[in-house]
Amino acid sequence: MERENRSNVHNDKLFEQIYDYLLERIRRGEWKAHDKLPSIRSLAADLRVHRLTVFKAYQLLKRNGDVYVKDKSGYYVHPGSQSMLGPLNDPIVSAYVHESHLSEIHQVQADYQFSKALLDPNLLPNLYLSEYVKKVFDLYPKVLGTYSTVQGDQELREALCGYFTKGFHFFVSPEELLITSGSQEAIDLVARVLVRPRDAIMLERPTYSPAIDVFSRQGAEIIPVDIYPSGYDLEQVERIMQTSRPRLFYLNPTFHNPTGFTVPAEQRKKLVELAETYKCLLIEDDPGRDIYFGDEPPLPLFSFDTAGYVIYLRSFSKYIAPGLSIAAVACRPSFMNYLIRTKSLSDSGAPLLNQKIFLHYFFSERMQQHLAKLRIALAVRKDIMEEELSGTGWQWTSPAGGFNLWVELPASVPMDRLLSRCMEQSLTFVPGTICDPLRESTSRVRMSYSYLNETELRAGLRRFKEVVFSLTTF
Repeated sequence: MERENRSNVHNDKLFEQIYDYLLERIRRGEWKAHDKLPSIRSLAADLRVHRLTVFKAYQLLKRNGDVYVKDKSGYYVHPGSQSMLGPLNDPIVSAYVHESHLSEIHQVQADYQFSKALLDPNLLPNLYLSEYVKKVFDLYPKVLGTYSTVQGDQELREALCGYFTKGFHFFVSPEELLITSGSQEAIDLVARVLVRPRDAIMLERPTYSPAIDVFSRQGAEIIPVDIYPSGYDLEQVERIMQTSRPRLFYLNPTFHNPTGFTVPAEQRKKLVELAETYKCLLIEDDPGRDIYFGDEPPLPLFSFDTAGYVIYLRSFSKYIAPGLSIAAVACRPSFMNYLIRTKSLSDSGAPLLNQKIFLHYFFSERMQQHLAKLRIALAVRKDIMEEELSGTGWQWTSPAGGFNLWVELPASVPMDRLLSRCMEQSLTFVPGTICDPLRESTSRVRMSYSYLNETELRAGLRRFKEVVFSLTTF
C-alpha cells in the first residue's frame, strides 16, 4: 500500500509526532501482529493531548495499512504492516527472504562469487602496501595510541582537497570533507541527518541495494526514478521534484551499480539546476570513478554545484584497499556540522592507522601507475564475462567501467529456484529484485567480474549457464 505523503495530510505537527511515535513502537516490535493498541482515551491521557489528535494519528496508521479496526473494540496491528520487523515484513528484506539480501548473500561461502563487486585481492600490490604499513609506523610511531578526530585526519583531508581540485575541479576546504569507514557509513550518516519518517526521497531504479535498506529503515517514502543507458528521463525527474517535493535524490551516475550506466555530462548540469530550483538535495555516490576502460567519465555533479545542493560520497574501498575501508564525504558547512555531530554519536572517527596508510599509499606515484594496470586487468575480465555469455541470448549493456554486468535472463527462469540451485553449486550472484526500490520480481541479475581471476570466471560462468539452462522453460 502506498503511504500518504506528508503534504497530503493535516498540518497538525503534534498529530504527526504521535503517528511517528506509534509507528516506531510497531517497528521495534513492541506491538506484534494483531496486538491491540492503547485506546484513544488512554493514549490521549498518557500523552496529555486532545483525543482528536490521537484519533487523527490512528486514522493515518489505518490508511497506510499499519493498523486495522475491530468494531467497538479498538485498533490492532495489521499483520501486513510494512513497518513490522521480521524476516518477511522488514522492508530491508527482499522477496527471497534472507537468502537474497545482499549482506546475507555475501556471507555465503562459495567457490564462484559473482555477487561481490570488490577487487580480486591478487590484483592489489600487496607487497607494496605492506611496505607502506611499515613506513607509516616509522613516520607516526604513536599512531596506535591515538584517536583520529571525528571529522578525519587533517593531513588526509588536505591531500584529498588537492586531489579533488586538480582532478575534478572541486573547490573544497578540509573543513568541507569528512572521512568515513566506507561509503555505506556515509550513506547511513546522510540518511540519519536528513531523512525523517514519511519524507519523500528519490532513488534510482534499480539502485545499490544497501541504500534501499538504509533509507527504508528511516521510514522514507521512496519514489523510484528509472535509469537508462542514456541516463535519466529528466522530464520524469522534474515532474517528481515539482509534485512530490522530495527531500533528496540518491544517485550513482558514474558506472552505476548495478547497471554500469553512466549519466552524460549535459544531464549532470541539468540535474544540479533542477536540484537548486526545487530545493532537492542530490546525494552523489561515486565508488568506482577510477575504473574506466576508455575515456574518463564526466565530471561529478558536485563539480557543477555552486549553491550547495550536492553531497558527494567518494569511496576508495572497492579497488584501493578494501581492508582499509576509506571514503570521503564532501559537502558545504551547513550540512557538514550535522554529519559530524551524528557521527560522533557512533564512533570517534575512522581508524587513524587506516587513514595514514591510505594517505601514503594512494597518493604515491607507484599506486597511481598501478591504477592504469588495474583498469586493463578489469577490462580483460569484463571481456571474458561477455565472451562467455555471448550466444546465450541474454541481454545486457556493456559498461564503460566499473565492476558489474546487469544481465537480463529469460523471463521463464524462476529466480528463487535459480538462487537456491546456484548456492547448491557453490555459486552466488545478486538477484535484481533486491536492487529494486519497489521490490518487484525481475529477470535481471547482477554479475560482478572483478572478484574472480580469469580461470575462475570462465569455470564459474559455464556452471552458471548450466544451472540457468536447466531451469529454462520454453
